[in-house]
Amino acid sequence: MNIAEGELFSDALMKEVKSRFHYVDHDMNGRERLFFDNAGGSFRLKAAVDQFARIDALPDCPERIHELAIFLQEVQVRGTEDLRTILNAKSGSVYASLTASGGMFDMVRAVAENIPGTNMVTTVLEHPSSFDAMSLYAERTGKELRVAKSNPATGGIDVEEIVGLVDENTSLLSVIYASNISGAKLDIHEIVKQARAVKPDLYIVVDAVQHAPHGLIDLQKTPVDGLNIAPYKFFGCRGSGMSWLSERASVLPHHKLAGKKKDFWDLGSAAPWQFAVVTEIVNYVCWLGGRFIASDDRRTLFASGIQSIELHERALLARMLNGSEGIAGLRRMDGVKVFLDHEDLTKRDLILAIGIENLEHAQAVREYEKRGVIVYERVATSLYSKRMLHSFGLEGAVRVSPLHCNSATDIDRFLKVTREISEAFGQVRARVA
Repeated sequence: MNIAEGELFSDALMKEVKSRFHYVDHDMNGRERLFFDNAGGSFRLKAAVDQFARIDALPDCPERIHELAIFLQEVQVRGTEDLRTILNAKSGSVYASLTASGGMFDMVRAVAENIPGTNMVTTVLEHPSSFDAMSLYAERTGKELRVAKSNPATGGIDVEEIVGLVDENTSLLSVIYASNISGAKLDIHEIVKQARAVKPDLYIVVDAVQHAPHGLIDLQKTPVDGLNIAPYKFFGCRGSGMSWLSERASVLPHHKLAGKKKDFWDLGSAAPWQFAVVTEIVNYVCWLGGRFIASDDRRTLFASGIQSIELHERALLARMLNGSEGIAGLRRMDGVKVFLDHEDLTKRDLILAIGIENLEHAQAVREYEKRGVIVYERVATSLYSKRMLHSFGLEGAVRVSPLHCNSATDIDRFLKVTREISEAFGQVRARVA
């Protein structure tokens, strides 16, 4: 196996994987399509959707003592432990909120308002939920906001660029795990290690929303103070954000009911389905991991499953970029530009930013849709894209984000559609010229 190029699932396993998700090959109206916008919200596990409906249908309040109330308490306990399984978290608190963005604002606020310092550090590639939270609370607390620049050659942020902004007066460092435009993974392990060498008690929060479905997170190796994920981008359901806080971060002053424990973060009545969905995500990844190793340990199986996803997706990424026999990859396709194209695929998640020559990005997205392919335009007029794109010197791109549920055949079909669009508009350009 070539780790650098990844390894595809077998045909038999690919069939099983697809069967566990809704709408992988067809939309809700039965029309064939390729959904390559999983960075905006991933394919849903059938089991997660079923559990959402089953658990949320119950009128019972988990803060009661009757049978079904106790059952719902157990659902929450399992889901809490399963978030710990995802993160390899041995301690700390789990916080369920309406969105991952809301969780990030709350974590940033708790640190910014309560930890002394003169500055806060973040990166230009952050999602608005973390960047705007840092901006807001830096202003409110009178701290300087320092912003690490991106590297257009890698599509990410260099470790030294971030660490160089940290000093003994930094109260909080907020970093994204992977870019949601380029797919570039930040070296969180080195960032944490080197930043804490500068300031040993530095608080660090991480936005792992984009990265969590694609690669393994291990808080024992990267001991941060806060981290969030979004189940709807991780095979789960919308309307839920899940966060984890370290022991010291969880007891910082925050919004909570006075009678609750100091490290408790949930507000209002619990929604047990949120926890049930997390458990189904972990069940699925463990099932997949069990196809490659034998183990009775849930974290071990989960790690195996995520690592197999990572390898399969890397193989899909390599196929998109380099093509296969008889099909040119994006790197060699006339009229197509791969932006932020870094050679080392081990440092990238399955997200690509591309452009089609002389075709406006939103128009390209519409041309893909006409041919049964869903992608997304990232353009500088969008509040979700402008800051990041401009840091790379770009005005826009077409973002392509398949998932491990996709096969090599799906990638080949995408390449054929891309070539068709490029050739069609190449002919138009030639006639105009």
